[in-house]
Amino acid sequence: MDESRPTTVQPLKEYLSTSEIAGPLMLIEDVEGVKYEELAEIELPSGETRRGKVLEVHQDKALLQLFEGATGIDVPNSRVRFLGRGVELAVAPDILGRVFDGQGRPIDDGPEIIPEERRDINGSPINPYARDYPNEFIQTGISSIDGLNTLVRGQKLPVFSGSGLPHQQMAAQIARQANVRGSGESFNVVFAAMGITFEEAQYFIDDFRRTGAIDRAVLFVNLADDPAIERISTPRMALTAAEYLAYETGTHVLVILTDMTNYCEALREISAARKEIPGRRGYPGYLYTDLATIYERAGRIKGREGSITQIPILTMPEDDKTHPIADLTGYITEGQIILSRSLHKKGVYPPVDVMQSLSRLKDKGIGEGRTRKDHSDVFNQLFAAYARGKDAQELAVILGEAALSELDMTFFRFAEQFEKRYISQGENEDRDVIETLDLGWRLMAELPKGELKRIRPEYLEEFLPRFLSEKDESEKDERKDKGANADGKDDGKQEPTDSDG
Repeated sequence: MDESRPTTVQPLKEYLSTSEIAGPLMLIEDVEGVKYEELAEIELPSGETRRGKVLEVHQDKALLQLFEGATGIDVPNSRVRFLGRGVELAVAPDILGRVFDGQGRPIDDGPEIIPEERRDINGSPINPYARDYPNEFIQTGISSIDGLNTLVRGQKLPVFSGSGLPHQQMAAQIARQANVRGSGESFNVVFAAMGITFEEAQYFIDDFRRTGAIDRAVLFVNLADDPAIERISTPRMALTAAEYLAYETGTHVLVILTDMTNYCEALREISAARKEIPGRRGYPGYLYTDLATIYERAGRIKGREGSITQIPILTMPEDDKTHPIADLTGYITEGQIILSRSLHKKGVYPPVDVMQSLSRLKDKGIGEGRTRKDHSDVFNQLFAAYARGKDAQELAVILGEAALSELDMTFFRFAEQFEKRYISQGENEDRDVIETLDLGWRLMAELPKGELKRIRPEYLEEFLPRFLSEKDESEKDERKDKGANADGKDDGKQEPTDSDG
């Protein structure tokens, strides 16, 4: 009778042939038909069930990575069943507004997801031939990104940060504010947190709920004390959810992955447990390939309405840009936003180092019809003036301000104002890109017109007079205020009288 039943409903074969356990790894012998990355269940004599994933298959031996760890497992009496499938995520429109753990299980006290389908989380990178070129401007509301390192739909733009810098606040701000300008359409946000503390996870959840962004977000949270193998699956869970929302429901999806350094540390831990030959700084030699399987799942597909834009966040160990994680990420992605510790110490938020940051696609999403026709000239001139101002500041450190020329001091002050007024903004301040461009013109109005060499003459004639007149009005108001203060001081003094004489 059993032979007449479909093979899909046959009872799973159980193995009592576990030969060795080393850390989170478990070796089972005499197996048949087991595949790489297949899921397994381990049933303990107590009735407790744990899960694992096949890391390696060699002849009749299978190596399992345990999700919940090996503590308490009775080696000879534990039963192992291979499930015939990989790690899957249940997807449906109802995943929006929900919080899951790194294995895709709800942790927000909500009901289980009734899936439209179950998807293997190990999706494929987008075929280059099927890719559509990213060229639609995304407004994040952050001037240092929108004005100077523009993000476009379908791009991969990582944030390189350091321990103690406010990358988490910046990530939450981008998630709240990002939209495709002109359409008025907000992004659905898929947020994956890997190896973070409970306090950090709660910050994101509370922020999303406080601002209402949770209604269009899906959160996957892997805490620092969760298993390393779960940390490996967390970004893939997030990207699987993003692919469903983007390509099945036709929405724009912003994927934020933090912290990719914790992900790579988990990859190194598993590689060491498997006794693989290490590469740079102990990371596996396939680190580049592994990261590429995550980053290259972002983009636009020809003929599809939806898109996936990706912002991975990583903390550079010792603020080292040449560290393998940052180095390889920079090769795969289309630029980087680098946060500066020196700006953070000055109280600048977000502390974006615009001199070292780069968006390789910034020219594709700006200009007439997207932002404004002067955008390209404005960011070129701002960048050049800020660079000259930083050079003047470095010179002042060596020679003193007295050694600087009047023009040097003009650029010196420009750099200060640029950091204070343009880069720095409130954590809840959502600047329109036109507001950002106007702010750039106000700063450039402080410079001699002859120094604005990177702006076309017709743009100078069209835009500069308005901001020069604003500057003149502002200076008049300042003089009036100074005069009023001076008069007030005089009024406060008693005039001598004849009787006093």
